[in-house]
Amino acid sequence: MAASNLRLTQTAAAELGRQASVAGTPGQMHLDLTPGECAQHVIRIRPGQLTGVAVARADGVTLHAPQEQLKLLQGLCLDYRGDLSGGGFVIRSSTAIQTCACGSAFSRS
Repeated sequence: MAASNLRLTQTAAAELGRQASVAGTPGQMHLDLTPGECAQHVIRIRPGQLTGVAVARADGVTLHAPQEQLKLLQGLCLDYRGDLSGGGFVIRSSTAIQTCACGSAFSRS
């Protein structure tokens, strides 16, 4: 596994596992960062391994990401927040990042 130091919460791992199973790619999900409007980077999560390296494993699911984005993922924690109107993955960090109100976009200081 590549050294990105990306952590998954138990809630995020469970939702990743659920989405991977529904998509027909059990245990395999992919995260990449795209340019954002409210912040520099927005997380995008898709089923499968696609291209990239394993950056996090938890509860039977492996999350892959592009090798060139490993430094941007360093020190981040992927969480999942759900409520009656839906849910989504959010980024949490104890490092110097600024998150957008949506929670899935961030900028590095």
